[in-house]
Amino acid sequence: MPHPETTAPTVTPTADNAGGATGQWFTSSTSRQWWFDSGARALDFAYTGAMGNNPAWERLNTPADLATWLEGRFEACDGTVTDRDLTDAKGLREAIASIATTLSVNGTPDSRLVDIINLFAATPDVPPRLTGGSLQAGRTRVRTGQALATLAREAVFLFGDDQLERIRECAADDCALVFYDESRSNNRRWCSMQRCGNRAKVRSHRARNAAR
Repeated sequence: MPHPETTAPTVTPTADNAGGATGQWFTSSTSRQWWFDSGARALDFAYTGAMGNNPAWERLNTPADLATWLEGRFEACDGTVTDRDLTDAKGLREAIASIATTLSVNGTPDSRLVDIINLFAATPDVPPRLTGGSLQAGRTRVRTGQALATLAREAVFLFGDDQLERIRECAADDCALVFYDESRSNNRRWCSMQRCGNRAKVRSHRARNAAR
C-alpha cells in the first residue's frame, strides 16, 4: 500500500545497489525525494509497482525497464529481457508484494501466490562465486531468469517462519509501506527515520510542549 504522499513516485536505483545492496529513492507527488530502504531486494522489486493498486506506481512498462532495474541490483546481468520475461517478472512481483503486505498485518498468504514464488525459486538462480580463483566456472553473465529465481529465493527466506515476524508495516498511522527489519535489535518501526520517524519525533515534541 502506498503512502498518501507517494501516490505517484519515481523510483530510482543508485549505483550503490549493484551487488545486492538495498534501497531506492522515491519521489513523492509533491516532488520531494526521500530514501526508502525496504531491507531486501525482493521487497525493492515489489515496490516497482505491485505494492499498490495505483497505476502510477508502475515502473516496469517495457522489457528495457526491467533490464535496467535488474542491472542496478545484480552484477553482470546480460541485459536481455523478452516480453515473456517481463510478464513472468510481474507475476513474481505480484506474489511477493501480496504476501509481504499480508504478513505485515499478521495475515495468512494466499497459497496460490506461495506456489508462484516456490516455482520461481525452484529454477536456477545466480550462483555464489568465491573470488581469488584462477579458472572461470560457468557463465560470466547473469540471465534474467536467474535474477528472478534469486529474488524468489530471497522471498522464500524472508517469508519463512524464522524471519516473517520481521516483515512489518511502518508504524505511522498515515503510512503503509512494508519493510524487512534486518537490524540486529529487531526494533525498526518506521519506513524511514528521516520521514515517518522524524514526523513522530516532531509530534511527540509538540505534545510534550503543549502539556507543560
